[in-house]
Amino acid sequence: MSQTLHPTRRRSLRLAALVITGVAVSGISLPSASADGYQRISGEGSSWAANAIDAMRVNVRQFGITVDYNPSGSSAGRKNYLNGTVDFAASDIPFQFNPQDGSAPENPAPGSYAYMPVTAGGTAFMYNLIINGKRVTNLRLSGENVSKIFTGVITQWNDPAIQADNPGLVMPARTVVPVVRSDGSGSTAQFTLWMIDRFPAIWNAYCKVSGRAPACGDTSFYPTVPGMISQSGDLGIAGYVSQGFAEGAIGYVNYSYALGSQFPVAKVLNAGGYYTEPTPQNVAVSLLQAQINTDSSNPQKYLTQNLTGVYTDTDPRSYQLSSYSYMILPTVVAGQFNLDKGKTLGAFSYYAMCQAQQDSASLGYSPMPLNLVQAGFEQIRKIPGVVVQDIDITTCKNPAFGPDGTNLLAQNAPQPLACDKQGIATQCPNGTAGLANVPTAVSGGGGATGGGATGGGAATGGGAATGGGATGGGATGGGATGGGAATGGGATGGGATGGGATGGTATTIAGGAATGGGAATGDTTGQICDADTGICGGGGASAGGATAGGASAGGGASVGAVLPTTLTQSSGWTASLTLVLLVIALVLALILAPAIAWRYFSNKSTA
Repeated sequence: MSQTLHPTRRRSLRLAALVITGVAVSGISLPSASADGYQRISGEGSSWAANAIDAMRVNVRQFGITVDYNPSGSSAGRKNYLNGTVDFAASDIPFQFNPQDGSAPENPAPGSYAYMPVTAGGTAFMYNLIINGKRVTNLRLSGENVSKIFTGVITQWNDPAIQADNPGLVMPARTVVPVVRSDGSGSTAQFTLWMIDRFPAIWNAYCKVSGRAPACGDTSFYPTVPGMISQSGDLGIAGYVSQGFAEGAIGYVNYSYALGSQFPVAKVLNAGGYYTEPTPQNVAVSLLQAQINTDSSNPQKYLTQNLTGVYTDTDPRSYQLSSYSYMILPTVVAGQFNLDKGKTLGAFSYYAMCQAQQDSASLGYSPMPLNLVQAGFEQIRKIPGVVVQDIDITTCKNPAFGPDGTNLLAQNAPQPLACDKQGIATQCPNGTAGLANVPTAVSGGGGATGGGATGGGAATGGGAATGGGATGGGATGGGATGGGAATGGGATGGGATGGGATGGTATTIAGGAATGGGAATGDTTGQICDADTGICGGGGASAGGATAGGASAGGGASVGAVLPTTLTQSSGWTASLTLVLLVIALVLALILAPAIAWRYFSNKSTA
């Protein structure tokens, strides 16, 4: 089953996903825009990496470099590179010499290409789910449940297995609609490789049901069954999932697309027992466990990745579906590629490995670590026609590493919040990805093991039940000492009108820590978060004070949260009565004024 978005919608989503930041010019010597000698070059391939590549090609225009790029999918990119119709390709996986899915082998000429890892990121599960009229932003899924969703085993959002992942939510009885790639996709290959490695029985059973057996290995072409939606490219999946009619849908895209379309992604359970999302920091941590082939004598394998160690990493910050995407660079003159184009491609590649990495995190990607930047420079030297540059790596100002090569991004990555740990009685309310600043109300005492003291939302632990005080400010599971006690969000702060407007109107999650809406632990979105409960807020009486959530000292409504303003019964009645009286007065004036005027002038003329 396939549905196509209107072209205007697709273009708008692409622009939303592409966040172009300022160009930091350092490290690489690039000529001015008036320089001669650059021929227009073209590339094709990965849509997973497209937002990063688009940012690069837009930013190099100032240097007189023009790069065309078609995000047709990794398979099409590799195919057209082999056909000689593009100058470079981008792919999330290497050439497939022995594909396991029955597709034709790819046989590039030996010594004709080189892989250059160009960006890192996470394959995220963007979803569209609403509970009681409120968009869910904090969904959690185990890897097993992800696999069961995308193999048709789990078909309802209120399946007990999904409910177990989300103890703070009451999952709706709504059909799950998996959205998969219709084109040959490197992200599909990475996704299926992960399922085969972690949940082989689930994948093999699905392979048979879908009619793909016996070719049940990893594949770039996702096998489908009734009930699934197929879309072309990350853009197509993100565009479908974000539509109003697509409630219940979930699809896999690069994290950057969820940021750009302002939608959440599921936190996925890792081997360390925490639910995490693929932030740039978490991806950097995860890829410390990637095995990079360092045999430079074998171009078929050099710099390719083995991600088995990423899948099993027990670091609490890791995200299992983290990976690299590559540029495939020509090392011989062939097809439409010539020496002049090699000069342009070389300059673009140097930019991609250095300055462009400064912008990666703002786009939702993770900057390249030191070893791959250095290896990338050596790969660029192999491009025919390149103007070779000897670069001082410390001038790159890559945020991933310091002058001594330390992976700063991984080293400084924050630990997950305690309420993101598997097995506690509730879950973090914090939103993710494009809705990171919009929390979702949770039940269960505002924290349980993850919300303060062990056992459940202790005295200063945080918000009350279902919406920061739903229906009475802590009645169910969030009472006096359970989820918003006297100093945090209880008493008058988490009461009937205190814990999220009248009756706990969803998204305020108001019972934060005593003063300021949470301890001074900053997360990556710039919010102020309580290290235990995960409740993020701006503090301050006006944001989350007496009537909006917590005590008057500032229970801390979340930054960016939707704060509904609800008229009290008396004020609403007064406003309505005033409006009615005003309308009556106007109607009477319109009716009586002409009659009085006519009578007055008639009497005057008679006299």
